[in-house]
Amino acid sequence: MDNEQRSFRWGHEALHLEFLLGDDGSARLTHLGLPGEAGSDPRASLPLVEVTAAGHGRGWSGSRLIGTALGGRLRHRAHHAARDGDWHTLTVHLHDPDTGLVAEVTYRSPDGIPVLRSEVTLRNEGQTTLHLESVSSLAVGCLTPQDPAAIDAADLLWADNDWLSECRWQRQPMRRTTPAPSGRHVQYGHGKAGFELTGQGTWSSCGHLPMGGLTDRRTGRTWMWQIEHNGGGWRWECQEHDNAAYAALFGPTDTHHGWRHPLEPGAAFHTVPVALSFSADGGPDAAFAALTRYRRAHRRPHPDHRGLPVIFNDYMNCLMGDPTTDKLLPLIDAAAEAGAEYFVIDAGWYDDSDGWWTSVGAWEPSTSRFPGEKGIHEVLDRIRERGMVPGLWLEPEVIGVHSPMAKSLPDEAFFRRDGVRVVESGRHHLDLRHPAARTHLDQVVDRLVGEWGVGYLKLDHNVDPGSGTSAHPGETPGAGLLGHNRAQLDWLDGVLDRYPHLVVENCASGGMRWDHALLSRLQLQSTSDQQNLNLYAPIAASAPTAATPEQGAVWAYPQPEDSLDEVAFTMASALLGRIHLSGRLPELGPEARALVHEAVAVYKAIRAALPQAVPSWPLGLPGWDDPWIALALHTPATTYLTVWRRPGGDATTTLQLPERADGAARAEVLYPATRQAVAVWNPDTADLTVTLPTAPSAALLRITRTEPDAP
Repeated sequence: MDNEQRSFRWGHEALHLEFLLGDDGSARLTHLGLPGEAGSDPRASLPLVEVTAAGHGRGWSGSRLIGTALGGRLRHRAHHAARDGDWHTLTVHLHDPDTGLVAEVTYRSPDGIPVLRSEVTLRNEGQTTLHLESVSSLAVGCLTPQDPAAIDAADLLWADNDWLSECRWQRQPMRRTTPAPSGRHVQYGHGKAGFELTGQGTWSSCGHLPMGGLTDRRTGRTWMWQIEHNGGGWRWECQEHDNAAYAALFGPTDTHHGWRHPLEPGAAFHTVPVALSFSADGGPDAAFAALTRYRRAHRRPHPDHRGLPVIFNDYMNCLMGDPTTDKLLPLIDAAAEAGAEYFVIDAGWYDDSDGWWTSVGAWEPSTSRFPGEKGIHEVLDRIRERGMVPGLWLEPEVIGVHSPMAKSLPDEAFFRRDGVRVVESGRHHLDLRHPAARTHLDQVVDRLVGEWGVGYLKLDHNVDPGSGTSAHPGETPGAGLLGHNRAQLDWLDGVLDRYPHLVVENCASGGMRWDHALLSRLQLQSTSDQQNLNLYAPIAASAPTAATPEQGAVWAYPQPEDSLDEVAFTMASALLGRIHLSGRLPELGPEARALVHEAVAVYKAIRAALPQAVPSWPLGLPGWDDPWIALALHTPATTYLTVWRRPGGDATTTLQLPERADGAARAEVLYPATRQAVAVWNPDTADLTVTLPTAPSAALLRITRTEPDAP
């Protein structure tokens, strides 16, 4: 820590921050990058916190949420650095003498990883309530040099995300949305709008992932950010200010989510946390690699992250929500023979009627689907007898309008607006701030896990009840939703505290609630409900942008009508993530079944390396229609590479890998061993030429770095 009067510094060997204190006491972040990079001239900057409140707006009107009056008035009070294990922490204390608003900005960064985590706590030390309308979790004004040419060279990155078409990364020049407003003879300060993304409702990633990025196409200098919020109330903007690019990241706001928060005297408000990764010259791949390391350092420890067991789930392209004892028993045997270690009974196990969608909530087993004295326990016991751990699907936050729980739980336990229970698609939504809602769900989990011995819960969420709940007097729906989101995280922490070996999957109609707030607690992320194996390839390849490889659950669902190349294609899609095996395994022919067993065996042979590997995309981030797609996972000595060829492309492609061109390496096809994939390594250029004669087809390769021969 440098204690110079006018500035201070903080960071570690992988990340360095410099702050400037103005003559008026204001504090600005003027550099964020590698140690030794900062020049003598401070860069463009923003206040450390941007805040709007009723009666306290912005100095420059527009859609931007920077340039705020309260943010500009915050003055440096103190700062202190600390160390907590592998984490470096800096807390900057600010205050506004006019209103008594106090802001504590907490920056955290894991040692050796170029990622900054930020969150803000506001306190009211004044005498009057402040009605908050927006609060930034992170505001950084120095992403590029203070030079219009740097904006000219900058590309924005974001990920479109929808049901069945998740994780579609886009890239476009920043100048398309932030054109230069000035010329040589006329000068303007900056615009009133620019590029921004928001999320709304209870699905944090419906429409877009809560992520974004900025990269310099000349140098590869890249920033990637994520908003760690498990609801849809988030927003980020990346635009030009003072001839430099800035990013400002928010949770819910008044303008975009109807969120307002009365900060009463003596009270405090905490923003949602966010994270920003940095790469000096490695482009988006290096920034995603840093985020991968950060996610591992920050998440809740769990044995599943190391073991990576193979999971069979009966839903996708299989039973599709229609499980019965007769249908499950042969699937259990086939899954065990294939090498599965968990067997999950998906939706429908509780269904005793044709109208189960509107009657869910009690989570009692169907007697018609599981007849006999033992009922569903006959199936659960068979799973255990075959050496697998049983799992069940659950949609905990909803109660069907025809469920008995809709009458037995009080109105206060549900989302309400204007005093009326919210109904969406025949379901009510629980408000997990209410003790009755929490007690109900705890009793369900204690029965399924504690009494039945279920070791895996797939938690789904298939409706979006809109803006939120105004359960309390004067509460806006956006504030109620934020309260519920935080209560949901607290509830999940409680479940895992009670059952530390329970494996919990995060699902919401596939990937509609894909965020690090949930993945910092839960073990797996459902990546999609996509049933077309060709369309799943870009989703599977892009999944490590938003989840660590060992948390990205990818369906592998071979069908008896598939060609052998298609069987290998769907199996290969899951080999650099988490296998969610499904499909009609008992009906497969001998050759197809052998390909499934081979894939599981290969996965078990390599899975120990995946929790230490970081991703890259040798053909670029996958496009939805790209004929060739590639995902690489790198360890210090080995690269694992999955390549997919889809209809429309040539039979051969060439990939550039980060292995040194003057080094020696060996390329081999790990899967499928008996098909016709060919990989040729060129040591002079570090190119890998891959040939897949048919489309669709896919292969898993291993590139091993070797010591060069002695002269």
